[in-house]
Amino acid sequence: MKWYPVPGIVLTGEPFIKKVKVSGKGIIIIGYEDKLYALGSTCPHAGAELSGGWCKEGKLICPIHRYSYDLQTGKGSPGQNDYVDSYAVEIRAGEVYVGIETFWDRVFTGK
Repeated sequence: MKWYPVPGIVLTGEPFIKKVKVSGKGIIIIGYEDKLYALGSTCPHAGAELSGGWCKEGKLICPIHRYSYDLQTGKGSPGQNDYVDSYAVEIRAGEVYVGIETFWDRVFTGK
């Protein structure tokens, strides 16, 4: 897994959703209930920009059709049969980092 710093995120304890570009991918960093999450930024259902959504009960809600995605796994709610990519995220020395699996990570782990 390759880790990338994500500049411009100030951790205040307040909830937030911020779109960033990491390694050519549109990703949203989400601060919710004192935890950080990283998900793909586009809704697979209708292509909406998920950074305009909100969080409720551990899920990210799409601003267009109200589809919802688990903050940890990216899996859509029952009946949706879809998902958004989820990424590892951590704080190192006060800075946010996103981990993106490489091709070789998938080859050697069988994922």
